[in-house]
Amino acid sequence: LTMLLDERIWLLFKRHWPQTLTYWSVFFSFGLCIAFLGPTILDLRCQTQSTLQQITWVFVSQQFFLLVGSSVGGLFKKTLKSSLLALFSCTLIISLVFAVIPLCHHVILLSIAMALAGKAMGVIDTIANLQLVKLYQKDSAIFLQALHFFTGLGALVSPLVADPFLAEDSCVLGANLTTNSSSPRNLQHLRSTLAGHGAALHTISHFRLYTDGVVVTRVSYAFWIMALINLPVPAAVLALMSHERLLPCSRSSPRLLDADSNRSPTGDTDQEHGSVFSCCNPAKLRDRSATFFIIHALGGAILFITDGIIGSYAGFVYTYAVSPPLLMGHKMAGCLDSIFWAAITVGRLASMYLSYRYTAPKLLTVSLVGVILVQCLLLIFYTSSVFLFFGTCVLGLCISSVFPSVLAFTEDILEYKGCATTVLVTSASTGEMLLQLLVGSVIHSQGSYSFLLCGTVASFIGFCLFLLLLYIQNIHRSQHTGKYISFIIGFSYCNSSYINSSSHINTQYSQSCVCM
Repeated sequence: LTMLLDERIWLLFKRHWPQTLTYWSVFFSFGLCIAFLGPTILDLRCQTQSTLQQITWVFVSQQFFLLVGSSVGGLFKKTLKSSLLALFSCTLIISLVFAVIPLCHHVILLSIAMALAGKAMGVIDTIANLQLVKLYQKDSAIFLQALHFFTGLGALVSPLVADPFLAEDSCVLGANLTTNSSSPRNLQHLRSTLAGHGAALHTISHFRLYTDGVVVTRVSYAFWIMALINLPVPAAVLALMSHERLLPCSRSSPRLLDADSNRSPTGDTDQEHGSVFSCCNPAKLRDRSATFFIIHALGGAILFITDGIIGSYAGFVYTYAVSPPLLMGHKMAGCLDSIFWAAITVGRLASMYLSYRYTAPKLLTVSLVGVILVQCLLLIFYTSSVFLFFGTCVLGLCISSVFPSVLAFTEDILEYKGCATTVLVTSASTGEMLLQLLVGSVIHSQGSYSFLLCGTVASFIGFCLFLLLLYIQNIHRSQHTGKYISFIIGFSYCNSSYINSSSHINTQYSQSCVCM
């Protein structure tokens, strides 16, 4: 059986490898864009000569428009051509934003550039997930794990590119700067505090960095290098469009197989997916069972929680580490965020094999229970710096596979009908943004220990929602099985009635012939 599965997965990949590799590379672009802002934010503050409070709104701009892009991304999925055109435009926009950022000398211009990048990222997030689910359907879990592995890979590359060009001292010269605000140690502390997508808005108000003077920063080179690194991605999308004969310059018409690419293997057209708003169309929701809506809601709620945990942990683990009772050194604490993202990347790489060997419910059960155990142990050993490093690594490994597994599992329950991918991607983006703000407010008012408490409570809620999802999916499948059996019985009854009536007519006809 294992050999047959190996052969079948390999044949599927060989059949769709140009599209699959392109979608993976697009998610590398997504990861590259999502991780660069935190490490470079202080240099961008110098470039725009803005205050810390002003520059952190750039994070809000990116996150909000990422949510908008995720919500409307499904609109571009009507045909393969429209999907690839959207991916080409979005990846090219990301390269252009990287190239233009060094020219943004005002915080408003920088916020607009990041809004464009966030919108492009949201569209990429939705379309790439949708297209992979459509290509592989019941076998999509393995390929979704690989897709999200490339997000982590891009998120690791981006800070490494930026690091050599970051200012070690104040990047505004000629001002009467104080040692308290501009020493390399404090600048490193600020940079690490802000590394979690601007989550620490409440913890920076006591820092005063001057804005007047001559700006000296080399961070422009980092953005131009990242623009060049990203350029092969839109080129790959363009090559795929050429391969599928979707470009105007193509000599022949689109391939017959791809002209019918929106048709599922069962023969149903895949017209259900769209934006979140088109998913709420009453015409599409008519005659749907209650479990259909509950499954969408529960899948979205689970990802709202788990992606919120990822965002808030990455955003606040540094703040927690440098606060009492740990009082960890700034340089050592700054490694925690990188370790967390590296663990997520490795976990998604390992999950490619695990999702092949085990079903999504088993993987999700182990992952969510592991997240709860790690969070509880972090609460118990809250004074141990060593355990914080260990717990960060294990938490990243456990939570890494949740998003792809929930997505594949929910789509499988709904038999790839409905708006599961669009709803789930949008819910995850919303959770990542809102839970960071919520946890930041709690930490600001209750202290750093509440950071671990919030994560533990969220983990328990996420697991309870998953158990409820398992219960509802059993009801949903039993309802559909009952309808199918009723249909078969009804069809058999009608067929037998038709045969009996036909035989009765034939008998009467024979008798009349004899009488004649």
